[in-house]
Amino acid sequence: MACAMYDRILIPIDGSDCAKRAAKYGLELGKSYGSTIAVLSVLEQSRFRRIDAETQDERKEQGADDLAEIEAMADKVGVSVDTTLSEGKPHEVIAEYATEIDANLVVMGRRGRSRLGSQILGSVTDRVLRTVTIPVCAVPNGDISDETGTTYSRILLPTDGSENAENATPYGVNIAQQYDATLHVLNVVDVQMEGGLFSAGGVSKKFIERLEERGTETVERVAERARGIDSEIDLETAIVRETPTAGIQDYVNDEDIDLVVMASRGEANLRGQLLGSVTDTVLSVVDVPVLVVTKTVQTA
Repeated sequence: MACAMYDRILIPIDGSDCAKRAAKYGLELGKSYGSTIAVLSVLEQSRFRRIDAETQDERKEQGADDLAEIEAMADKVGVSVDTTLSEGKPHEVIAEYATEIDANLVVMGRRGRSRLGSQILGSVTDRVLRTVTIPVCAVPNGDISDETGTTYSRILLPTDGSENAENATPYGVNIAQQYDATLHVLNVVDVQMEGGLFSAGGVSKKFIERLEERGTETVERVAERARGIDSEIDLETAIVRETPTAGIQDYVNDEDIDLVVMASRGEANLRGQLLGSVTDTVLSVVDVPVLVVTKTVQTA
C-alpha cells in the first residue's frame, strides 16, 4: 500500500450533481487512504446585487442541506467528515480553507451551479487550479452509483518532457500503488506544431523519426523514475502521433483509462505553456477525473 500522500482532503460542494459526484470520488479516495476529509460549501457573494435577509437565510438553509446530503453519503461510504458553511468568493474561500486545514488534495466537480442562478463551479474550479499549490482532482459530471470512485485500474500520466510534467510522476505512481493499477506513460508527438509555422509543405520522415525518438526517451525517463519509486509497478509506455489534446482523449477512450494525472504547466513553445493549455482542454473533453498537479514537488 502507498504512503498517505493524500491524508487531508478538501471537498468543495455547491449542491450540483457534478459536485455530488466529485464528493463521492473524494470520499472513496479518503476511505482508501484513511484521510481526514473536510467538506466546504461556500455561499457566493455578488458584487452587483444586494441579497435581502430572507433570501440569505434561504441560501444558508440550502447550503446546510447540501452539507447534510454529503454527510449522509459519507455515512454510506463509511467515513466521517467535517463540514463547514462559509461565505465569499468561492475560489478564494476554497484556497484559504485548504491552507487553513493544511489540505494536500482538493476534489471538486468541473461544473456546478451558482446560488445566484448561473453556472459557477466550472469557473471556480479553473480559478482554484490557478490559486492553490496542491493537487486538484477535477471530476466530470455523470452517474453516481455505489461503485463510483471505489477503484482505479488504469491511470494515465501524459508527459511532454518538461521538468514540471515529470514531477507529476510521484502522484500517479502513488495512486497506482494504492489501487494496484497499471500506470500508462504517454507522450504525444504533434508533428505540425513541432514543424513550426512554415511546414505547410510537410516535414521529412527523418524529422518525424527524431520527434518520436525524443518521445520514446521522454516516456522511458518517466518510466525509469516511476520504477525508482516502485520497482514492481505495472507500467506501460506509449507514443502517439496527434495533437496533444486529441491524443490524450483518444488514449483515454481506447485504453479505458480511469484517471488522468498531469501537471498544470509544461514545456514552453511558440504557443506558450504547452501542457498548461493542454491540461485546460483535457479537463473539458475527457470523461474521467483529472488530477492536476499544480505545484512542482520533488517527492522521489
